[in-house]
Amino acid sequence: MMGPFDAIRPYNDQEVPAVLARLCSDPELLAMLTRYRFPQLTSLFGWMLKPLIGYRLRRELKPIDSVAALQEKIEPYVERAIRRATDGISYSGLERLQAGKSYLFMANHRDIVMDPAFVNYAVYHAGLPTPRIAIGDNLLQRPFVSDLMRLNKSFIVHRSISGRREKLAAFQLLSAYINHSIREEGESIWIAQAEGRAKDGDDRTDSAILKMFHMARKDEPFAEVIGGLGLVPVSISYEYDPCDQAKARELYTRATTGSYTKAPGEDDASIALGITGYKGRVHIAFGEQVDAQWEDAKQVAQEMDRRILGGYRLFPVNYLAYAVWEGREAELNVPEARQLFGVEELAKAEAEWQRRLHSCPVEQRPYLILQYANPVRNQYRIKAELPL
Repeated sequence: MMGPFDAIRPYNDQEVPAVLARLCSDPELLAMLTRYRFPQLTSLFGWMLKPLIGYRLRRELKPIDSVAALQEKIEPYVERAIRRATDGISYSGLERLQAGKSYLFMANHRDIVMDPAFVNYAVYHAGLPTPRIAIGDNLLQRPFVSDLMRLNKSFIVHRSISGRREKLAAFQLLSAYINHSIREEGESIWIAQAEGRAKDGDDRTDSAILKMFHMARKDEPFAEVIGGLGLVPVSISYEYDPCDQAKARELYTRATTGSYTKAPGEDDASIALGITGYKGRVHIAFGEQVDAQWEDAKQVAQEMDRRILGGYRLFPVNYLAYAVWEGREAELNVPEARQLFGVEELAKAEAEWQRRLHSCPVEQRPYLILQYANPVRNQYRIKAELPL
């Protein structure tokens, strides 16, 4: 029997074996894995290698019969990706999370895959159940991608709907599902604070998302609904963004032409670079849960901004970028990087920052600088109790 959330929910344990069997014979997935594993041989021997990859995949995945077992299988690969692409990951605020309680984690959004992956990794290693992940349908164009994401506790946010009535119905369903997951099933949720990545480094909460949480419980006061969802602000800080050059190019194109059209496969390239590209140090800060004192979505959005921006970890590169940013504000009294960081740490950061600047076309550099400088401006405005 069809359930009300079947079109968007993650797969459950009973569905895992059938979905894995489907993936093991999916020609697109096998072709992608063959190209990744044997890049030099694919064009000549792809016809022979694909069945072998499929066979090995079936053998590897045969014992897996639940979502938890799949996540346990994936964990070493995530660990390896983190080890290869970062200089270490740190956390703060995990001690605030209680076992047996479900939360609505709302985070700033810089990377398509790694943002929720890092939050998952933190929660998993704290011995708590991983959250279900909100993912836009624009990233699920191919069936095997949708299957992979829904196996890993992702649920679908329909963003590509155009009609007003259809959009409203989609938001209503999403609201009902999030409330049902947290309140009835005791399953936590991860969602980005706004649709799309903050490509300019200016992390802001979209109040429309907060209003959406309330849609399915309109007969209850807004403050009570938000207070009952266990809303936790999460600040995700990357020392370096692997996609910063691509973001600078997009921002420059938008500023000079008024629009930007993604090239075919651009999202796939961003996902791959976001996973494998060098990030330096990464810090995940879990903030204090938002209580029931806020009367409307705008107030909650402002409070979320204050907490997410305040919890962002600033690295030497952020101060180096701020020092050369045309938009810096004298009244904020931002210290120089040399006043805050040791000689060795600063020298390493300066070398990496100069490398990134020189790799960026001159006309696009202001947009590269902006990405790293904005978090400094925002955090010091909070410290000075100035409006954001």
